[in-house]
Amino acid sequence: MKTFFHLDMDAFFVSVEELFAPELKGKPVVVGGRPDERGVVSAASYAARKFGVHSAMPLRTAHKLCPQAIFVEGHMERYREYSHKVHEVLCGFTPLVEMASIDEAYLDITGTERLYGPPLRAAHLLHERVQAATKLNCSIGIAASRMVAKICSDQAKPNGVLMVMPGREAAFLGPLDVRRIPGVGKVSEKNLHALGIRKVRDLAARDETFLEEHFGKLGLALAGKAQGLDAGGWFDTEIGAEDGPKSISHEHTFTEDTADVAQLEATLAKLCEMVGRRLREHGLTAGTVQLKLRYTDFSTITRARTMERATALDTELLDEIRVLFRRNWKAGAAVRLLGVHVSGWSEEGTQMDLLDDPRHERWQRATAAADLMRDRFGDSAVSLAASLRGKFHERAHETPPGLPGKKKTGRPK
Repeated sequence: MKTFFHLDMDAFFVSVEELFAPELKGKPVVVGGRPDERGVVSAASYAARKFGVHSAMPLRTAHKLCPQAIFVEGHMERYREYSHKVHEVLCGFTPLVEMASIDEAYLDITGTERLYGPPLRAAHLLHERVQAATKLNCSIGIAASRMVAKICSDQAKPNGVLMVMPGREAAFLGPLDVRRIPGVGKVSEKNLHALGIRKVRDLAARDETFLEEHFGKLGLALAGKAQGLDAGGWFDTEIGAEDGPKSISHEHTFTEDTADVAQLEATLAKLCEMVGRRLREHGLTAGTVQLKLRYTDFSTITRARTMERATALDTELLDEIRVLFRRNWKAGAAVRLLGVHVSGWSEEGTQMDLLDDPRHERWQRATAAADLMRDRFGDSAVSLAASLRGKFHERAHETPPGLPGKKKTGRPK
């Protein structure tokens, strides 16, 4: 029987901010930007949540709900630093660690009883180690499946530990709303409600055939999750298995719509830097690049381009995205949002091409050196000249560049 922990840092972004500004403690705090900006809430303190503020909510809505809140733009470098500290503690506890995001992780502690004692005792020990190393609180869920462990950690918040004994999964899950199941979003919840399925016990009462007919593969995954099993999505692979991202993207919403072509292209350069860095972290090269462009009236276009050779270099991504932008932007039209998306991984790279392209080789060496500087001094330490005018405050989000536990190569393949 397996034993899994799901560790989730409590109000992580807010808690890190409080370390540097203790006067924020106990107050309604919103991380993500200024209240008059178009962005969304990245995190909210528990005091702010009492007013209905939650992550992914528009900042302006959060301000209406809680006008007395203190709005903080956030400091991604600090969050990455503390995420690495947490990761270091976890890897010292067990080698089987999977960072699910910047502030949460799954651990397989099966067979560690002789070292740490029973699971509850081990969880409290880990809780203490994380607090001692970071001065931050966390919540830990314990179960025989990662899915149930994740729900447990959420139920244990803030600063708690909760365990579901093997065989008691159905009794624990039954009374919960179906939305509590990982992978069930607003649309899925609405569709389930339309079928009279509101609680997990309602879901568990339906057979797999019924669920598959209405939801396809998601239905089969839901059937397994209703029984407390790891099924679908994140839970399809073992902890620690190399299962990289299906795609990588970064977007930026302008505070004020702009038709300034220099600013637009500089912003695309910055986005390419961010995407390229994440590619290199995973040891991947991308064969397809896609532009996302949203105008003032919210009309949105996406245009993709298959590159002659897969790459993870910022400069080569920028060359391709510029072509897409110049072909598709309505000259003079104000832009609200830009995005860069890459996919179509190649693990082998294009080594033969390097012999004929010394420029590519030079950029590889320069990018590798730049990444080392970014690792040491932060992502803003080195930038393309083309991106300087397009620099923007990096939004706090779950999967920024520089996360712990990611494969690093030092140079693209």
